[in-house]
Formats: sequence, structure tokens, C-alpha cells
Amino acid sequence: MLKVAIIGTGAISSTHIKAYQEFSDRCEIVALCDIYPEKAEKQANDFNLNVNIYDDIKGIVERTDIDLVSICTPPYTHAETAIALLDSGKNVLVEKPMASSLEECDAMNEAASRNQKVLSVVAQNRFGSPMMKLKHVLESKLMGPIVHTQVDSFWWRGHSYYDLWWRGTWEKEGGGCTLNHAVHHIDIFQWMNGMPKEVTAVSTNTSHDNAEVEDLSIAICRYDNGSLAQVTSSVVHHGEEQQLIFQGKNARVSVPWKLKASTAQENGFPVEDKELESKIQQVYDEYPPVAYEGHTGQIHDVLLAVEGKKDVLVDGIQGRQTLELITAIYQSSSFGESVKLPLKDDSPFYTRDGVMKHAIHFYEKKNSIENFTNNQITTGGNYSGDL
Repeated sequence: MLKVAIIGTGAISSTHIKAYQEFSDRCEIVALCDIYPEKAEKQANDFNLNVNIYDDIKGIVERTDIDLVSICTPPYTHAETAIALLDSGKNVLVEKPMASSLEECDAMNEAASRNQKVLSVVAQNRFGSPMMKLKHVLESKLMGPIVHTQVDSFWWRGHSYYDLWWRGTWEKEGGGCTLNHAVHHIDIFQWMNGMPKEVTAVSTNTSHDNAEVEDLSIAICRYDNGSLAQVTSSVVHHGEEQQLIFQGKNARVSVPWKLKASTAQENGFPVEDKELESKIQQVYDEYPPVAYEGHTGQIHDVLLAVEGKKDVLVDGIQGRQTLELITAIYQSSSFGESVKLPLKDDSPFYTRDGVMKHAIHFYEKKNSIENFTNNQITTGGNYSGDL
């Protein structure tokens, strides 16, 4: 029976708790930690947990009976917390984004390697049947080479969203919608399509004058084969429609699932390719639904890795690649120039200090409240049906 701790008992911690409880025959939550211990106590009571409560990670680090820790704290704390836990012999699942800088990602990955422990980064959207089915379709190569990708990470957050004390600052949150919302879709994008070689981006803050960070960014990514991708990150889109569209030379597919294939008439105009559509649909349909979706699916994956039965699907290297692409968007939009990938330690945005120094500060943070009384959150769109 694996012993589990959760550090940070804000809104997302409930999702982790519920997921671990799905596997009560394999793991047990034994500790909660939060700088506001009353929040941890409330979670313990709400979920009927028999746990120790800590107000400092030191108590978790010093325990020798804990096998796995979920880190659900603000991004600026991820690296220091994860490294301390890994060095104390614990496996780690860290919420997105992996860290506030590529330098911190590299230090986390080095600690995981040094201690031979599992480090996984939350990317729960990978663990959904529509995403797994789409990945299977792309790997079939029936679509032909990908020529264009469209990533719409559309969210909506009200003005008060950035009143929370750590949000809306480069120092504490590490960025705006590109880092903290679109990270889900950017992760899926690079997992399915690979890393581009060049990024050109612009960003703005249209609706949140209580935040330093962006609430809208648009990036164009270029691949060596000439393929282009456009990535829109937003917290100003009503309706929160989210999608990824892959245009191949032979066909178009997307999540939510939509399929279209064309072939050319003698004059070059399109005609439907029903035969190819049927083949692609068969590939999509034959992939079985995943047993566990979302955070539950990822925690199942991590438990299997800690038990020594497989490698994690989303390791620290994958987490770093996602942050690398986001960092390139910030660097390009701040300097007004295209950015070549990969980013290395000579990038002006490699460190957290570099990000804070060079990133555009749209506004100064005006309000700062400790906690919201309403702890409800939304976690994304419906990928299983039509928009």
C-alpha cells in the first residue's frame, strides 16, 4: 500500500484526492500540507480523511513512510518543493505548469535522475479517450504529412480572478493564460505534433488591468518541413470552446472529433474522399476507451510507475518541452522577434529572474486577497462531442 501526501489544498487538490480514492486498494492519503492549515483540515473533513496536517513542507520531507506526493501549490514553489521531496526519497506528481522557468525544470529533472525517482507533470487532458484516439489516428499516417495545426485554448476568467494574492504576477504565477491555461493544449500539441523550430508571437492584456501578465496571446510555430501551427491562448473567450485541429495533406481531424477528407477533381477543386474517411474513422473507432480519464487516469499512470510496472506517460522531460514552447512564446512576444528552438541556458528567459526582467508587464497588480470563499473551478471543455 503506497502512502500519499498532498501539498497545497486549494481547488485542484480535491481532484487529486478523488483520484487517489479511486485506488484505495493501492494507495492511502496519509498527510495534507498547506500554509493555511485550516484549508487542509477542511479537505480532510470533507473527504473523511484520517491524515496528519502540516503547515510546512518540512513535515512531509522528514517523513520516511511517504512514497508519493502531489504538489498542488502555485508555480513559483514547484521546483524547490519537488527537489526537496525527490532528495528525501519520494516520488512526485507536480501540477501544471511544471515550474516557473526552464532552469527550474532542469534542476527538477536532475534531482529525479539523481535519486532515481518518478517525476510526473500533470497533463490530464492526455488521459482522455478523445485525445488517445486522435493520437492513434495521427500515428496511423493515413492523413499524410501535417501541413497546418490550429490550437484554440479558449477560456474565460472574470476581472476578480487575478485578485488572488499569487495570481497575475510574473514572480508568483510565472505568466498568464499562455502558461497557466493553454499549458494543457500546448502539451497536447507538442505531444502529438512534435516541437517546432521557430516561434513568432504577440501578446496583450485586454480585460484584466489588475494583472501584470497577458490575458491573450497568439503564436505562429514553424516546422522544418514548412508546416505551420497557430496557437491562441486566452482567458477572454466566452463559451470556452477549446479545440485542436490537424490538417494533413489527405485529411483533417480534430478534437472534438471531426473528420473530413478531400481529393482533387481535374480542375483542382475538392471532392469528398469517402473511402479515406471510412478508413480513418475505423482507426478512430477501433481504439478502445481509456479505463480512467483525466486526473484519475494520470494518477493511475503514476501509481503504475511507482509500482515499477511502466514508465510515466508525462515525465519531467515532457513537462520541460511544454514549458520551453511557452517560454519561446513569451520571449518572442516580449522582444518582438522570432525565436529559434531549442532554448538553452543562454536564453534571456531561461531563468525566473530573466523572465521577470524581460517579460512585458501590462499592468501593476492592484488587489491581493488571501483566499476566495467560493472554491469551485472549471477545468476545460468537452472533447467528446461537437462544438
